[in-house]
Amino acid sequence: MMTEQFTNLYDALVIGAGFSGLYQLHRLRDDLGLKTAVIEKGAGVGGTWYWNRYPGARCDSESQGYAYFFSRQLHENWQWSERYPGHAEIRKYLNYVADALNLKKDIFFNKTVTNCSFSKDNELWKIQTESGDVIYSKWLITAVGCLSAANVPNISGVSRFEGHWYHTGNWPHTDLDFKGLRVGQIGTGSTGIQAAPEIAKTCEHLTVFQRTPNYSIPARNTQWNASYADWVRDHYEELKSLVRSTPNGHPFRISNNLTMEVSEEERKKMFEAAWSDGGLRFRGVFQDLLTSQTANSAAADFIKSKIRQKVTDPATADILTNIDHPYAAKRPPIDTHYFETFNQDHVTLVDLQSDPIVEITRKGIALENGSFHPLDVIVFATGYDAMTRPLLNLNIETTKASLKSYWSEGPLNYLGLAIPGFPNLFTITGPGSPSVLSNMPVSIEQHVDWITDCIDHCIKTGCTSIEAQEKAAEIWTDHVRETADATLLPKVQHSWYLGANIPGKPRVFMPYAGGLNIYRKICDNVAEEGYKGFELNSEKVRDTSMSLDFNSSEGFWLGV
Repeated sequence: MMTEQFTNLYDALVIGAGFSGLYQLHRLRDDLGLKTAVIEKGAGVGGTWYWNRYPGARCDSESQGYAYFFSRQLHENWQWSERYPGHAEIRKYLNYVADALNLKKDIFFNKTVTNCSFSKDNELWKIQTESGDVIYSKWLITAVGCLSAANVPNISGVSRFEGHWYHTGNWPHTDLDFKGLRVGQIGTGSTGIQAAPEIAKTCEHLTVFQRTPNYSIPARNTQWNASYADWVRDHYEELKSLVRSTPNGHPFRISNNLTMEVSEEERKKMFEAAWSDGGLRFRGVFQDLLTSQTANSAAADFIKSKIRQKVTDPATADILTNIDHPYAAKRPPIDTHYFETFNQDHVTLVDLQSDPIVEITRKGIALENGSFHPLDVIVFATGYDAMTRPLLNLNIETTKASLKSYWSEGPLNYLGLAIPGFPNLFTITGPGSPSVLSNMPVSIEQHVDWITDCIDHCIKTGCTSIEAQEKAAEIWTDHVRETADATLLPKVQHSWYLGANIPGKPRVFMPYAGGLNIYRKICDNVAEEGYKGFELNSEKVRDTSMSLDFNSSEGFWLGV
């Protein structure tokens, strides 16, 4: 295999230097002793957080759980400053990890991958970059994240706008001064809800263009005091066990209470307590908020009443609360004074449902009813082409097919980890895994550990090629869909979980909604059964009939 014709030959190549790529490099290089490198398009580590630097950019997972748990030493030698870390502190943390493990020496920065092709003859991946690099690798692992491909909507006239425009997912790395400027923000998802209050602090006028009204829970962000920091440091094992055993990977338990099994008075008290606590904990106040429409409506009505209390103008409150989807069926934002922002005289809310954008002109944004909003800056808080686009942008192909053609009707893969027809390729938090429905670092650690163990198994058994079987991927993809259908999640036809924010993208519910704890057991069972659902080298293709049991604590398993 180690022939002289390949000058840049690695055992394993990882694409992306965020949470996923850093840990995967550590496991393969330091634990398995493989010659491993990472290719990263940015100039530093951070992944999604390298690019997300917009005003207000902040994690919506609590910091005591938004970290690695594979190393007690890393845990004990780091201290977060607040409940929800900002983008700069997250980059500081990832640089701390990279330096502590001496990872940067094996990361190629400022390298954009343009093509990945597999040759069955030599069982090597050929990776090419925009700058002309050609690298060969036995194993290829994508660590490109789920939200790394910014979506700039195709609005007529954006190219002739004479001011500046920015996307929250690809923000300049220098501070922007909005003082004296008229800013238009398009989008009110998570990034828009975080950005608007901060932009409003300095700009002359902020106009928020809202197409889809959204729920949001107060973050209640606070600075950590010394005693709590000490508690987090000293309770490593407890926190580790907690995040790895919960359905969403967060450092708190989901309540066992059912919404309608308590009295109306008690239900209101519990909602109020959860609202005061803030953040994503509100979603866990009752067990059935995403499985019962009645339960969800109770939560939704409560949140809408709180929004109305915050917003002084009734007409503005009407626009903000005209929400057409169940609470948390789209990504549930958390905020710091978002709704209060609209009480300021220099902030205007525009309802695009009643008056859509016609075009962007040289001087601003024109609406259908003839009104015009003069602007100096446009901020696109319009989200991402999530989950699939970061992978498709790599132009992954074999002699038989390209990933773009294979996924032309939606992503088909096995466990969110492997794709039929693409040997020795693993996708960290790919479509079909819990990914964006979970606390990402916890999902990432599980994926990386599983992939590392799988590669180790192949090396020890002399297997030179492993590939997901198509039948296994089909059954798994059906299971992902059926699991989602048991919830309210697919009922939001404009959700990016379905790819509905991207014109022409197949409507497929992409993340696994069965819970990270169940998913972990499923993956462990697959490995323990000799990697059922995979074809290893020239082994006889195995029977991939599966038995599914949604109510089983073991999730599903591959049977005979």
